[in-house]
Amino acid sequence: MQILWFIPTGSHDGRYLGTDIGSRVVTPDYLQQIAQAVDSLGYTGALLPTGSSCEDAWITAATFISVTKRMKFLVAIRPGITSPSVAARMAATFDRISQGRLLINVVTGGDPLQLAGDGLHLSHDDRYDLTDEFLRVWRGIVSGETVDFKGKYLDIKGGKLLFPPVQKPYPPLWFGGSSAAAKRVAAKHIDVYLTWGEPPQQVAQKIAEVRRLAAEQGRTVRFGIRLHVIVRETESAAWDAANELIKYVDENAIAKAQKELAHSDSEGQRRMSQLHGGSREALEISPNLWTGIGLVRGGAGTALVGDPDTVAARMLEYRNLGIETFVFSGYPHLEEAYRTAELLFPRLPLQNEPTLLTPPALSTVSEIVGNEKFAKQLTSAS
Repeated sequence: MQILWFIPTGSHDGRYLGTDIGSRVVTPDYLQQIAQAVDSLGYTGALLPTGSSCEDAWITAATFISVTKRMKFLVAIRPGITSPSVAARMAATFDRISQGRLLINVVTGGDPLQLAGDGLHLSHDDRYDLTDEFLRVWRGIVSGETVDFKGKYLDIKGGKLLFPPVQKPYPPLWFGGSSAAAKRVAAKHIDVYLTWGEPPQQVAQKIAEVRRLAAEQGRTVRFGIRLHVIVRETESAAWDAANELIKYVDENAIAKAQKELAHSDSEGQRRMSQLHGGSREALEISPNLWTGIGLVRGGAGTALVGDPDTVAARMLEYRNLGIETFVFSGYPHLEEAYRTAELLFPRLPLQNEPTLLTPPALSTVSEIVGNEKFAKQLTSAS
């Protein structure tokens, strides 16, 4: 099992949802504190979110390379917003500088209004068709191929990479998407399929379907889950903390948040919203799985709530379904990173020692490029 944490690059973090009471401004120093906590506590790494409400994930993650030693960075590439060849260079550079500490989060996007602000105006399924083309090109380039590709959305001529990544054939591709179109993309290209925190029986159905689709492509896929966590020394203290987190969330705040989330055409977001139905009643939808966060937050809206033994047991139930990786977060993120590590880690079979790889030597151009003819041309041009 691996556990990643979350670095909240939006404008606020805090002790409560739906209010400015108890909130703290997210500064570069604060984000660095969280990254260094992740690095020192034994987390595999951290997810950095992407979108118009966040600091740029690539620049933020890059600032943490020199102040951390072990942690990996799960950073998004955005089909349709960035070209696959540019994204390949970004990934290879980051992977080399960090000595193999990059994980790639493929984010197609689910909010048409935000996507329009970035100049992308495709329908839901068309965006996943574009993602398919993007990943065909990206995987080829980062693997060291010279790529010529002409599809419905992309036209690439002679796409190639001069400086290769450390991880072979490329940094692992992570991806989340609940629609049929998304699952087809995952089956063809993805290394780790992420689901948001749905009840175990729903997660089991997703895993079975993605496994089947991947097998049809002659591939296998690993699985992870994105959840919040509220763990305390006793069960009652954990539920008190959950209720405290949303004590300022009123009906107006819920209605406003749900109206904004309704703009999304994401199947995953629809499924998250369906779990609580916009109501504070019956928020525990499965043993120790609580939907209170999703009342006012988009994306991952569920939390595992309980004492350490109970939360660990629920995690192991997901692991028995095939979930290897948990991407957690908690409010506030700095304190909860410590609390989660202290209370949960001793109870779990964790893989906590990421291997740091040595980047290839840059002694000759031919070694960098892996193409002797091109190397001679480049040397002559120099």
